[in-house]
Amino acid sequence: GEVTVIGGRSRLRAPSAPLFVGNSGTTVRFLSALAVLVPGRTTLVGDEHMAKRPIADLVAGLRQLGVEVECATGCPPLTIVGGRLPAGSVTMRGDRSSQYFSALLLVAGLAEGELTVRVEGDLVSRPYVDMTCRMIGEFGGAIDCDSGAFIARGTVGYRARRYRIEPDASAASYPFALAAAGGHRLEVAGLAAETLQGDFAFVDVLRAIGARVERTALGTAVAGTGSLDGIDVDMHHISDTVMSLAAIAPLCAAPVTIRNVANIRIKECDRLAATMSELGRLGVRVESGEDWLRIHPGPLRPAEIDCHGDHRIAMSFAVLGACAGGVIISDPDCTAKTYPGFWNDLAACYPDKPW
Repeated sequence: GEVTVIGGRSRLRAPSAPLFVGNSGTTVRFLSALAVLVPGRTTLVGDEHMAKRPIADLVAGLRQLGVEVECATGCPPLTIVGGRLPAGSVTMRGDRSSQYFSALLLVAGLAEGELTVRVEGDLVSRPYVDMTCRMIGEFGGAIDCDSGAFIARGTVGYRARRYRIEPDASAASYPFALAAAGGHRLEVAGLAAETLQGDFAFVDVLRAIGARVERTALGTAVAGTGSLDGIDVDMHHISDTVMSLAAIAPLCAAPVTIRNVANIRIKECDRLAATMSELGRLGVRVESGEDWLRIHPGPLRPAEIDCHGDHRIAMSFAVLGACAGGVIISDPDCTAKTYPGFWNDLAACYPDKPW
């Protein structure tokens, strides 16, 4: 399909009522930065889950630039008083969310002068910020990047163009995991090695545990080989795929250890705790620490999975259920947030099963 956006800064108007963002972290982060360019007051509100999701780092960054932001709890709701984006320098923690940086960089070229965004510590999911910088360049902006800072050069405005949107590498992790653990061969068209999406590296993890990964003329395919090995892997830069690996880990021949993923505790839910809880519900032995978990292989006992309102928990454990059986997903509709066709695609792989 194709979507046409007729944009321009002159079209921006403050909404007459608060904007409801549900539990979409990407939406609230990107709109918070965009609202700085909108004259007047923009209020963003979410559901009960969003009210627990921190946004204080981005709020602090905007305030460093002199932007007025009202945010009583450090979580939504928040109100941005916009109209101008001052030039200057801002420093934000890098270990929480790369989207704070992408959000600010998307509007930084429209600041009143050069704007420098500095990273305090290690930047999680760095490939996604690199992807943001590349896209900004393709629309006529200019971001200079190094390991510790991003410098946005001023522009009079982005230029209009046609732009191809790649398939979502994070969503592709579910069919790829299903192929590896279920003995299928599944191909995602349009997703190739040239992508800058960090989560595409999940196929390298699957290859390391025994799956076959193929680059095809259409995209990328993963095929199961009948057995999966254990692994000890740092998933700091591909953390949205942690659950995709953790859910199939009980089917591996040796323990699977996932490290350096403390940032997934502030997603739609505390994903580290939720993953451990739901694996435990299935009788899986799990060890954990503040930023790691280790899953041991073993038989599963039937159980109903609490999705914690999280689309990725639902899809990851659905893959495990499809491969091993005995798994009931309590909130299947939550997958619509990022993959509305998930259940139809899963059913297509098992036409003889009554989903």
